[in-house]
Amino acid sequence: MNKRTAVYPGSFDPITYGHLDIIERGLEVFDEIVIAVARNSEKKSLFSAEERIRHIEEAIGDNPNITVDTFDGLLVDYVLSKDARVILRGLRAVSDFEYEFQIAQMNHNLKNEVETLFMMTSVPYGYLSSSIVKEVASLKGPVESLVPPVVRQALAEKFGG
Repeated sequence: MNKRTAVYPGSFDPITYGHLDIIERGLEVFDEIVIAVARNSEKKSLFSAEERIRHIEEAIGDNPNITVDTFDGLLVDYVLSKDARVILRGLRAVSDFEYEFQIAQMNHNLKNEVETLFMMTSVPYGYLSSSIVKEVASLKGPVESLVPPVVRQALAEKFGG
């Protein structure tokens, strides 16, 4: 039987409990998830790709069904290179849907064998984004309930907390 693999792409700058929730629930649907950290040179990241990978790996622990990787270029090409056919995306609110829908349609147009599966975030994480986490941390606000310990430490180091 073939493994059902999904690629979960994102900047993960930083990874949050909302991301981890999607990963955990995604593993109930897929045999394997490839967490694909985007190396987007146009987007100013707080953490380097290497730091983000390290944070993700520490946050997920030693799970043989999860791989962490980086990618450049078209996501659909990367997905196919991983012998996957599904892009896993989390949706927080209706405001996410319009943008994500457009991207999913374009990806399907580029490679019609690649599908996008949208998974709604769990209620406690409906408001949570990496941008909000960075803003709260930069203002020395509490982020314990938002990110794993490795990220809390890294944010404290970046923002002098």
